[in-house]
Amino acid sequence: MNRTRILVVDDEPQILRALRINLSVRGYEVFTAATGAEALRAAAEYKPDVVVVDLGLPDISGIDVITGLRGWSSAPVIVLSARTDSSDKVRALDAGADDYVTKPFGMDEFLARLRAAARRSAATTEIDEPVVETASFTVDLAARRVTRGGKDVHLTPTEWGMLEMLVRNRGKLVGREELLREIWGPTYAKQNHYLRVYLAQLRRKLEIDPAHPRHLLTETGMGYRFQQ
Repeated sequence: MNRTRILVVDDEPQILRALRINLSVRGYEVFTAATGAEALRAAAEYKPDVVVVDLGLPDISGIDVITGLRGWSSAPVIVLSARTDSSDKVRALDAGADDYVTKPFGMDEFLARLRAAARRSAATTEIDEPVVETASFTVDLAARRVTRGGKDVHLTPTEWGMLEMLVRNRGKLVGREELLREIWGPTYAKQNHYLRVYLAQLRRKLEIDPAHPRHLLTETGMGYRFQQ
């Protein structure tokens, strides 16, 4: 599957290096820039899914970078800054930032915010087809609603998270570790039994014949696939 592209903009080499390493090992495709001008060029060239930007850049401000991006890009922007004044946060959010993380930051929290931003990015790119129909059930991604036979199907938040990720990647293999990290977090990356339990619950609720599923498929030893 295509990897999520992240552009990290910061003039501190140690920050760029730390994020490049941490994001790369988690499967993200990472691009970096040390100035605002480099950031805008990189964004135009690589079309990142999420942009992480510092406010204090050596040439133009991070606010100007956000404003420049918002002229043509809807990619979520996470501000990563040592500035704690509320006025800086307000300016960044008003310029079009989606989130604001203050340095120093915990990597687990930052990664959780990044996953949320990546989900918003995926939702934006697929908004032209928010309703996905199968022979058994219908998923409305925009309304976060599932129906079967014209009736609403109640899903727990975890069941919905798993179904949503599979549906948004319809036809593609989604790896077990990717699902676990996305839905439960990085510390659960090896807890494969979680996936078996929740997929069985989804099949019971959605498939016509749960023992012989047509839409929520297991790829033995690799992961899962949603087949429309």
